[in-house]
Amino acid sequence: MSRRIAIIGAGASGCFASILIRRAHPEDDVVVFEAGRNALAKVAVTGGGRCNLTNSFEAVSSLKEVYPRGEQLMKRCLRRLDQRALMRWFEKEGVRLTVQSDHCVFPVSQDAMQIVRTLLNLMRREGVELRTESRVSAIRELEGGFSLELAAGGCFRCDRVLLSAGGCSKKSLEALLPGDIAIEDTVPSLFTLNIGDESLRSLMGTVVDDVELSLAGTGFSSRGTLLLTDWGVSGPATLKLSSYAARHLAQCGYKASLNVNWTGAGQEQARQLVEELRSLNSKKLVCGTHPDFLTDRLFRHICKRAGIAPQRRWAELGSKGMNRLCQTLCCDTYPVTGRSRFKEEFVTCGGVSLSEINLNTLESRKHPGLFFSGEVLDLDAITGGFNLQAAWSTGFSAAENI
Repeated sequence: MSRRIAIIGAGASGCFASILIRRAHPEDDVVVFEAGRNALAKVAVTGGGRCNLTNSFEAVSSLKEVYPRGEQLMKRCLRRLDQRALMRWFEKEGVRLTVQSDHCVFPVSQDAMQIVRTLLNLMRREGVELRTESRVSAIRELEGGFSLELAAGGCFRCDRVLLSAGGCSKKSLEALLPGDIAIEDTVPSLFTLNIGDESLRSLMGTVVDDVELSLAGTGFSSRGTLLLTDWGVSGPATLKLSSYAARHLAQCGYKASLNVNWTGAGQEQARQLVEELRSLNSKKLVCGTHPDFLTDRLFRHICKRAGIAPQRRWAELGSKGMNRLCQTLCCDTYPVTGRSRFKEEFVTCGGVSLSEINLNTLESRKHPGLFFSGEVLDLDAITGGFNLQAAWSTGFSAAENI
């Protein structure tokens, strides 16, 4: 017997799942509803328009490191479709891939639209019906199936539903889903930080590798490359921290104290570095002799923060000056005054609580036949292709069980 399968959300997860369902059961009618004008809109802009499809995971020691929320779910989903299987799938469909030195995976074409075209062509070839500008306002459970209420009017009867609409607010999810399904508060989880320090912002364009960031008074920290901007801080270290501390920062109204360890090392190693600089440059100005990993402008800024006068020479720098410089190198504190979006990309923390679903099947525990995948779940990751891998893997798992 043929079935009617409704997929709500034409993002990476929903479109991928629709292809897999039709291939497994060509007799089923699969209809994808998309509220926006275009399918795969976020895929088209991810990775700066190049589409960071996934990650090799070679530098990942623990899934918790890259999935602050949903680690256990991803362990199960990656057993069904991991990054290697995903890469083989796309390459079989004619998309040549390349793994960069930072372990991010892109199409060789460096064109996100190649991924978009590939998926849309496969949907057409497999007979998936795509309805854009078609918003679903509510999912109603019926005996033996579901009825989707359409915002433009009318209903759509179906046997199974896969909800894969990412970026939904808690309010919209509560209106869409049965009232007994728990929804976690939805807040941004991938953003840059506004810094209320004009002198730091004046160093925009400066890049420092292997910096450690932390939020004062919390256990949240990250490590990676830091980019200084005209509004504050960006780069991998900032984006990781924003992901780890997404809920905390939202609760604080995006006001916090950011600690910057410019050396990425401990106090003892910082002191060894400063002692070596002093011994090799005793007659030179402190501000004019910077470590290799810091630019001249940034080191002058750090010296000023440490209270070291521009005319002070290394030989004249006493123990107090040495201590202040070491302390500033290891724990330079700035006020966070807000957040900014990360280019055109955004990721949401929160969504359908993972306690509501069977982690092995992605089916609702309370409403059999209702499945979830992608960002609509309380599942998100740091930048680097991990969020798209979550979309592919959860879409695969849901499709397999549908």
